[in-house]
Amino acid sequence: MNKIFNSADECIADMESGAAIMLGGFGLCGIPENCITAIVKKNIKNLTCISNNAGVDDFGIGLMLKQGQVKKMIASYVGENAEFERQLLSGELEVELIPQGTLATRCLASGYGMPAIYTPAGVGTEVADGKETRNFNGKDYLLEYAFNADFALVKAWKGDAAGNLIYRETARNFNPLMAMAGKITIAEVEELVPMGVLDPNAIHTPGIYVHRIFQGTRYEKRIEQRTVIKRSGE
Repeated sequence: MNKIFNSADECIADMESGAAIMLGGFGLCGIPENCITAIVKKNIKNLTCISNNAGVDDFGIGLMLKQGQVKKMIASYVGENAEFERQLLSGELEVELIPQGTLATRCLASGYGMPAIYTPAGVGTEVADGKETRNFNGKDYLLEYAFNADFALVKAWKGDAAGNLIYRETARNFNPLMAMAGKITIAEVEELVPMGVLDPNAIHTPGIYVHRIFQGTRYEKRIEQRTVIKRSGE
């Protein structure tokens, strides 16, 4: 099976309006920049986006929101995007906010082939509205369903022709969990190498989870919140 594609445009060629997609990353760290650009260019509509957050106004998923491509956002944090706020308050955008650990575990459940999980996160809050609650050993838990995403879009540091992936430091974040969970997983990497080059002990995502891979270009790697420490004497 040849998994290598020439570009993000080729990888998302069969993505259609109404698809549910996972997008790896945390804030703007480790997001699939090239895939997002391709989706914006193709102008795919009515998307359900599952991601840690919604990017910022002019970068990441924020580009898709600005173009009106997102129908529903499933995320755990959305505080850096004014356009997201506007669409939410105006009723243009459907939003499901869930605890970050629940987001991660629902991804994990999808990858493991589990239909649902029970979690104590959200019990007694608005998160629990309309959800089944079950008591185990005297403690209440919420039933949360595994995600059913058509595509998982992830970004890695290095990958090989078999789809094995290595992430770099904090850019690892949600990417390995989402790579396991999509019906079709697309990986964009900074460096695509032949099979046998990567150290097997260093691989974070085995190639069995990855269906398509390409070497990305022009990574901006923007910092969402830049924090610096003044040196002595400055």
